[in-house]
Amino acid sequence: MPQPPSAVSRDEPVIRDRGDACPGALRLHAADDGFLARIRIPGGILGADAARLLADAADRLGDGHIDLTSRGNAQLRGLGASCGGELAAVLDRAGLLPAPGHERVRNVVASPLTGLDGRGRADVAPWVARLDRQLCAEPAAAALSGRFLFAVDDGRGDVLSLSADVNVLAQGGGRALLWLGAGDGAPGTAGAGGAGPAVAATAGDAGPPDAADVIGAVAGAGSAACAAVEGAAVDGAGAAGAGPASADSGGPRAVLVAADDVPRAAVVAALCFLDAARTAGTRAWRVAELPPEHSPRAADLAARLAAAGIPAEVVPLAAPQGSGGPEPLPGVVRGGPGGSAALSVLAPLGRLDTAQWRLLAGLSGGMRLTPWRGVVVPGLAVGAAESALSVLARAGLATAPDSPWRAVTACTGRPGCAKALADVRADARAVAARATGPLPVHWSGCERRCGHPRGTAWVDLVAAGDGYAVTRVAAGTADGPAHRTVKTSELAAVLAAARRTDARRTTSHDAAKK
Repeated sequence: MPQPPSAVSRDEPVIRDRGDACPGALRLHAADDGFLARIRIPGGILGADAARLLADAADRLGDGHIDLTSRGNAQLRGLGASCGGELAAVLDRAGLLPAPGHERVRNVVASPLTGLDGRGRADVAPWVARLDRQLCAEPAAAALSGRFLFAVDDGRGDVLSLSADVNVLAQGGGRALLWLGAGDGAPGTAGAGGAGPAVAATAGDAGPPDAADVIGAVAGAGSAACAAVEGAAVDGAGAAGAGPASADSGGPRAVLVAADDVPRAAVVAALCFLDAARTAGTRAWRVAELPPEHSPRAADLAARLAAAGIPAEVVPLAAPQGSGGPEPLPGVVRGGPGGSAALSVLAPLGRLDTAQWRLLAGLSGGMRLTPWRGVVVPGLAVGAAESALSVLARAGLATAPDSPWRAVTACTGRPGCAKALADVRADARAVAARATGPLPVHWSGCERRCGHPRGTAWVDLVAAGDGYAVTRVAAGTADGPAHRTVKTSELAAVLAAARRTDARRTTSHDAAKK
């Protein structure tokens, strides 16, 4: 059986011979259960009216469900072959198609609790809205792959674990750090057996309580192009509590920009990647796919930003400090504006029926989809939030931190995918309550492992006809022999043992999936 994708070396450059086939809202994907539409929702931020329109479309045109993706987007399945025009009209009415030519490149994740819990260095939700507008207004940005990802982190270090291509990290004093690099397979990153660099707090900026574990933020060192991060990997000095790198150490670097310039600067960084990909001639879809000699450099990005009228300073990054799991835990989140609260829930296996979706959309003026296949509902009174949590639990959502559905993901499996060898969702449901543990687990119907975790240790289950191969993946490397063809009847015990083994070795035991 092939290695899990997280364990595969990226020493050789990726050479693409075609454009990516990522589904969109206008480019539907044919599956065994009908057509699939993926609707980009930058930052996962969705108004209540738009949410209700999506539910109407799922009922009228699809299978009555909405899937949450590992980038905080939404998917409709079971669509008819001729519904594309009607779906586009609904999405346009909902404000979800602001620029049809750019609809697949609006991949932006953001800290889901930003501005809602009193943590973080800035409320980055307005940055996301402005970035989306800037992205849609830039004609050249339409050439980005549908897999290219922007991450806008409010300083707590949550979405930086998602191996994005353009990373933004809020700092104090109205500033932000910006760098390019997904980090998959790069030296010193979680994807290559180490922990990625954390950003050094600048003078006078203590940062939020848990803001330090930045995972997968290094792009390979090399020559020309424009990079936000460069230089040698952080080695043994990258232990918890390590200090900032010196300015001339050759270590990883980022550019420091004013917060007001973040949206434009992020788009300029994406255009730098496109220039590097054209120069390389490999048709790379993502930063991590660039050959080392074409990996972008921070100094060149700073010069490119200056030419665009955006002042930028090259600054060092520091070694990781360590933090807990990054995702919002299920439950009531206190500390919002004016004493308000938010609700955080998880959708089991990332799938909601429209009744559950409408319950969430009706609680306040909006909702936020998270990259951990959850939903945050802001703007509630504490008492109302607690009452609503009970209603949502009865509706089948995961509402407690100890839910057996936490950190359990799966691909579509049968009957929706022709390549799948098993109904992985049904098998996952059958053992979820008996196979809990700290390590994430991902169920795959075939060796492609669609939607598998990144930036963390995890347990890999791959359907093998009459059972599943079970492998523990730690720090980006297959960490032990696969239990080949474990019978479904024996899975609960084997999986529970695997999820509880070597949990201390994870970089963030509930880290993000992708």
